[in-house]
Amino acid sequence: MDADLDHLTREELIAEVMRLRTGIRAHRDSSGHDLCWHHPQLWGLLPEPVPRHIAVPDWPQFLRGCIRYRQSLDRELADAPRTDAEFDEKD
Repeated sequence: MDADLDHLTREELIAEVMRLRTGIRAHRDSSGHDLCWHHPQLWGLLPEPVPRHIAVPDWPQFLRGCIRYRQSLDRELADAPRTDAEFDEKD
């Protein structure tokens, strides 16, 4: 799957690492409601297309997963600032 890397020069490999780090940082630095969204920009950093067979949970399962995710933020980022900003589709 990653055979394309075998033919890159040292400079091309460094450029690829920098590109990937930029994308990972953008995802990592998401904040507020942006944490809850699908991130096709992150997946788009890979050379292959996003598989079409990715399953999307039904609403009840999805909402339970959102709650678990938010609980994990309380555990793993207990000291992170909190916001009471409502979601605004214009943002």
